[in-house]
Amino acid sequence: MAEQDHASVATPPPLPASVTRPRRKTRTGEVISDRMNKTIVVRTITRVPHPKFGKIVKQIRRFYAHDEENKAKTGDTVRIMETRPLSKLKRWRLVDVLKK
Repeated sequence: MAEQDHASVATPPPLPASVTRPRRKTRTGEVISDRMNKTIVVRTITRVPHPKFGKIVKQIRRFYAHDEENKAKTGDTVRIMETRPLSKLKRWRLVDVLKK
């Protein structure tokens, strides 16, 4: 009986996922390719100052995102969210289509 009391004291209750896991990154961008099955390529444009000269420059990045229902089409504006690695290049998933 003493072993049961000791075991219940030693293990704290699990924390909710909102406390243990950090928030996932989200990006908004334009779909530039939907030719693959269940995969889209999203282009995001970020405006940042140049480190030396201070001029605002555009940084363009391409993300491969998982689109389970093939909803997004080329030219759509979409929101994507970080996720576990799904393939060699896919680390993002489609959250919703903002503008057709």
